[in-house]
Amino acid sequence: MSISLTDSPRQAGRPREFDLEAALDKAILAFRERGYHAASIADLGKAMELTAGSLYKAFKDKRALYVAALERYTSLRNAGLRARMEGLPTGRERLRAVLDFYVDSAHDLEGRRGCLVVGSAVELVTLDDDLAELVAQALRRNEALLIELIRRGQTDGSVNPYLDPSEAARTLLCVLLGMRVIGKTGRRHGDMAAIVDLALKVLD
Repeated sequence: MSISLTDSPRQAGRPREFDLEAALDKAILAFRERGYHAASIADLGKAMELTAGSLYKAFKDKRALYVAALERYTSLRNAGLRARMEGLPTGRERLRAVLDFYVDSAHDLEGRRGCLVVGSAVELVTLDDDLAELVAQALRRNEALLIELIRRGQTDGSVNPYLDPSEAARTLLCVLLGMRVIGKTGRRHGDMAAIVDLALKVLD
């Protein structure tokens, strides 16, 4: 998707265009690395390769840009996670794929960049009710997926049938979010991968 922008109502000629999704991807990276409050409009414009005027024409303000970036980030992450699980036959294997997906996001440079959802939970939930609800919705979706996979595993015999799916899902969610927090310190892939087998023991 592209957006056409003109710098002023009087400007003549063909409007400039930019790729909205590509620009949002750059904004996501800036917000992940700096956080909402520390990322200035100047920082975001530089990251997105847009002037402040163009940025404001595309988005009402920094908050609107952040909401759009958060929505794109969660959409991309969810699509990537679903692709990682596709074709795996058991609930336990799919849960391992979820853990491995987070491992791949929680080490070296990618880990230091952090998770936009986790960063939002830490930075914004006590300051903005509407943004807090967006973050809560993202976390509820993650928890619902884990519950779904645990129940699938209980049905196919790969997960302990006596576990409470909701309690087990919350436990795994805490592990996943903790991985993203620890990943901010620049852990190695092997450090994070070692967590997976231990976390899966919750399902035994």
